[in-house]
This record gives sequence, structure tokens and C-alpha cells, in this order.
Amino acid sequence: MAYKYLVIVESPAKAKTIEKYLGRNYKVVASVGHVRDLPKSKMGIDVENNYEPHYISIRGKGDVIKGLKQAAKKAQKVYLASDPDREGEAIAWHLAYLLGLDLKDKNRVVFNEITKDAVKAAFKEPRSIDVSLVDAQQARRALDRLVGYSISPILWKKIKKGLSAGRVQSIALKMIIDREQAIRDFIPEEYWSIDGNFKKKTKKFKANFWGIDGKKKKLPNAEAVKEITSRIDGKDYEVTKVEKKERKRNPALPFTTSNMQQESARKLNFRTRKTMMVAQQLYEGIALGKQGTVGLITYMRTDSTRISDTAKTEAAEFIEKMYGKEYSQHHARKVKNPQGSQDAHEAIRPTSVQRTPDEMKQYLDKDQLKLYTLIWSRFVASQMTAAILDTMKVTLEQNGVIFIANGSKIKFKGFMQVYIEGRDDGKEDKENILPELEKGDVVQSVDIEPKQHFTQPPARFSEATLIKTLEENGVGRPSTYAPTLDTIQRRYYVKLTQRRFEPTELGEIVNTLIVDFFPQIVDVNFTAEMENDLDKVEDGKEEWTKVVDRFYKPFAVELEKAEEGIEKIQIKDEPAGFDCDVCGHPMVIKLGRYGKFYACSNFPECRNTKPIVKEIGIECPVCHKGQVVERKSKKNRLFYGCSRYPDCDFTSWDKPVGRKCPKCDGYLVEKKVKGGKQVVCVNGDYEEAVQK
Repeated sequence: MAYKYLVIVESPAKAKTIEKYLGRNYKVVASVGHVRDLPKSKMGIDVENNYEPHYISIRGKGDVIKGLKQAAKKAQKVYLASDPDREGEAIAWHLAYLLGLDLKDKNRVVFNEITKDAVKAAFKEPRSIDVSLVDAQQARRALDRLVGYSISPILWKKIKKGLSAGRVQSIALKMIIDREQAIRDFIPEEYWSIDGNFKKKTKKFKANFWGIDGKKKKLPNAEAVKEITSRIDGKDYEVTKVEKKERKRNPALPFTTSNMQQESARKLNFRTRKTMMVAQQLYEGIALGKQGTVGLITYMRTDSTRISDTAKTEAAEFIEKMYGKEYSQHHARKVKNPQGSQDAHEAIRPTSVQRTPDEMKQYLDKDQLKLYTLIWSRFVASQMTAAILDTMKVTLEQNGVIFIANGSKIKFKGFMQVYIEGRDDGKEDKENILPELEKGDVVQSVDIEPKQHFTQPPARFSEATLIKTLEENGVGRPSTYAPTLDTIQRRYYVKLTQRRFEPTELGEIVNTLIVDFFPQIVDVNFTAEMENDLDKVEDGKEEWTKVVDRFYKPFAVELEKAEEGIEKIQIKDEPAGFDCDVCGHPMVIKLGRYGKFYACSNFPECRNTKPIVKEIGIECPVCHKGQVVERKSKKNRLFYGCSRYPDCDFTSWDKPVGRKCPKCDGYLVEKKVKGGKQVVCVNGDYEEAVQK
């Protein structure tokens, strides 16, 4: 079919969606991502010639490039409609080079959402390629190459092959290891609390010890507690103070990339990579029956919380209709974007608030629905009025001993009708309603309970808390977090234990070497300043080669010192304590790419290897001969199997507890459920109470 205009986008899914909107004069094709890049086999940055990049066509893209050139020849005009970010601008620039397009020509089309109106509006206002955006991308690419392709060979030579280093990944690794060191160095300190249960007539409530004789007092040990409890005389306490306040709680702002990743981890248990993959699907378009394919969310790589006036108006009308006028914000809150944010696109939001999760349920798979519901709910809540809480603080006193009770009650739900932001500690906000109390009232203690505690070490980073910390320190940008976390796991520098990052021995060795010889690479302030310089390139205020040069000259000096100063690190094999069942030589414990494993010391003559498995002290519930052991799937997920595999094929994602079901012949397993763990029968005939 003849066409006048050729439109090039990045993905086939996007091409299909957009072609339907533009009509028969347009042909929309996909470049399937980048078409040119730096070579994999060498640095590709000419440091002697003003950091000139040497780009080549990506291997395997020959047919795609040939097809694009043929299609371009038949068109009167070519439009470049890759994603609306630095990466997308660079792809458009490379396409322009390959197709011989004029960089000054207005052939670049960008849209923040893939809907009919947004796409058609974008084609009415094409612009020329933004060379400053391209230069910012080139600078990032050059810096990453200079770091990665300079340090990685040193790591291969001095430690082992297959290792890598990078600007953002090295800082992420150091943060994880610094946190682990803080945990190791942590010395618990004893402290005590005194919890009191009180009642006014039949209504019970809780209060906590605060102090004595009008002064706050800490309880470091049992002696301090004894001093307090010895002053308590009888069960009557006087209410000496009652403070009642009305407090407003504002909704969370709509999603940026990083807080979508964090909230998705907290509420959906999605890994960062999965969140971005599902968000990409929602952005590129979902088939909605007779409506055709429609992009359900705006562009998902953004650091802005800005919302368009059109979206605000639509949301206000929807909220008034669904929840009532009192739930709709009459005047939108004035909110500043975080310092350093580019504000290139809006926040992540549904392209139409009218497409409710309930209506979309029939068109989305399970994961798409979960993430769409999260994005939709967060956006709608952000446009709703504040919640109003009645708070009450009551001071109880007897013989100078002071207890304080804090209560809160939701007076008006506001945005909480739709959505409440998750918390890193996993706890939920709950109402605590106190009985009506007035100054001078007398209440009775039901029981006074002293409790001993010990301070806890800082928690290991989860994906959500690590992204939050990187962002707070100005390290990396929204698009870098998912690949960074993926890389440090693939290199086996860290592993996820109960969804928390734990450094490996290999990770600690690599980190020590980088900290000792390349301190600038892992200096948070230096890296944050570098990000600011790259943003200046994007704004056209800095030349990208000068930014790279300021980094590379001192870095080159560090490289020379490292080449001479780093001694080869021998990762020694540990004796396994048993012999090879193939050749009889001693087995050893080796450190491989995916962790430690047993191998024959007679390698390469004998290539016998075995995984290191951990017995959990429970007999196999199927064959009753082997032991249940912990194993890891290819995706590094923990599961349980029989030590006699393959003779016994028992496997379970849930941990067997070593007991039979009292109702059937099944065995019991421990499942993770909301609020704790629960023992259930594999056949579903029996379950026990949830244990926190």
C-alpha cells in the first residue's frame, strides 16, 4: 500500500498502536531499539582525539537497517518518533545519520502518552533533533565506557574473568557493603519500656511510660524499671492533661519512576526490572476490544511530579462524580519538583482516569492489572482532598509516674478513600481510638508490663530502600536504577536474601579494590556533581567533551597507579571435607559466577561438580529416605527439594515443617502470608493460625 510519510518508533507494539491513529498516508515501522552503538570488542572512545566516539551498526541489525533505508526512500518525509528521553533522542540522531536526514529538518516527533489525541497533536508540531539531549547521552555513554572498559580488564587480570565495574553500580555496591559492615560492627544496647493497659469503666486503652516528676526518663536497665514500678501505688491514675487536635494529612504526589519502583516493591513485591517491563507494556498499548490498542499510562521514565491541566480537570470531574464534591481538590497544591529533576515529562499517570481498573480488568493480565491499579489509584488520590484526623494525647499520672496515650480517629477520609502510601517498615497506619477523657478523670490500670529490648542494627537494603537512597544522594537517574540492580546481581557481587541485598565474598573483594584505587568512582558527592554536569550538557550550558575531560584526566592517573599497585588476588579453594565420587580425589569449594559450589580438585581431568545445599533437618515427606534441602531456581528463587534427586522428584516453593496433616495424608508447609507465616496442608484441607 502506498504511503507518503514514514514514521520510525522503537518497538513493534508501539508501531502497531500508532499506525492505527495516523491513517493510510503513514507507514509506521520499528527500529527495535538502538541501531548504532559503540563496539563491544573495544573501548570505542578515542581519548587522543577529543573523546570521539566510534559508532558501528549493531550486529544482527543489518536487515532492520536495510528495511528502514528502503522504506525511507519511498516516503516523502521521514518522522522519528522514538521515546521522549535522552536515549530516545540518541536513537533518533543515529537513525538520521544512517538514513541521511538533515539534523535541522523538523522531523522529530515526541509524545508523552500513546493516545489518539496526543499522537495527532505531536505530529502537528514536529521539531528538529535536540543535539544537547544527544550530547548528554553521548557523555553518559562515554563516561560509562571509560570507567567500565578501563577498570574491568584490571579486575579480570587481578581477580577473575567476567567481572565489571561501572559508575552507578560501584556506588550501589559500596552502599550495600557499607551497610553490611555497619550491621557487623553493631553492638546492641539494652533498653526497657513499660506498657500499661488502662480502662475507663469498661473501655480499655493502652498508654506507655513517659517519665517521672514532669521530666522524660529513659529506662536503660532493670534497675531503672524497678525504681519506677516501686513508686506505683495502687491502680488509680489521674488524667492530668488532654490535648485534642485536628490534623490534616495530604496525599502522596503522583508517581515518578523511582517512587513507582519503590512502591511497586513494597505493595506488589515486584522486582525493579519487572516493574519497568510491565510499565512499558502499559505505555506502549493494550488492545481494548472495539476501542483498539491504547496506551494506558503516560511515559514511565520521568523525575517530575507535574500533571497537565487537562488531566487535572478530568480527574476533578471524575472524583466529584464518583466520591462527591468534598473529595475533589478545589485548588491544586503547589509542589516543587525535587532538586535536579529535569521535568521533561509529566508524572506517571493513567492516560484517562475514566479507564478504571475494574473496567480494564478484562483486557489486562494479572501483573499489568496490579501495576495499572497502583498507578491509577496513586494518581486519583493525588488529586483528592487531604484526610482529616482527630488526634488525642492523654497524660496519666500517679505519684509522679507519667504515662502517655496517643489516639487518632479519621474524621474525613479524603484521599484515603482510594489509596494510602506504603511504608518501608511494612507496617500499616491504624486508628487508635481512645475513650472520651477529660482532665481530672480517674482511670484504672489493668496491668503494668515492663519489657526488655535491645537496639537493632540497621536493616539491609531492599530494592526499594536502595533506590530511595541512591536518589536522595543524587546518584543515577530514573532509567539507570533497574539495570544497575540487575548488573550487581548478575555479576554475583550481591545476592537477595529474604528480598534484602547481602554482599558476596566476590563483591567485597571487588569493592575493596575499587575503594582503594579508584576513590572518585565511589565518592557519592563526586558522582552527584557529575550528574549535575551532565544535566548542564542537556540544557546546552556545557560542552560534553569538557565534562568528560574533567573526569578522565585524573582518572587516567588512578588507572596507571592501579595497574602497578594492585597485586593479583588469589581466591583460594576451600577443602570440602569429602572425596569425589567419580575419581576419588578430594573435593573443594570453589567460588563461581553464581556463588560457591563443590568441584573436584582433579580439574580439568575430572569435571565433577555438585551444588552446595543446606539441609533443614526434615525428612523428605514423599520418599521418607532423603533429607529436605534448600535449592535455588535459575532465577535465584529459593525452593525445597529432596537430597535424593533425581531418584526422588519432591519439590516445594513452601518450606515443609515435618508434620502430617491431621485431616488427610498430606504434609504441612509454612506459607508466607500477609501479617506473618501460616502452616497449611498442601492439599488445602487444613490451616493453622497466622504466626507473626
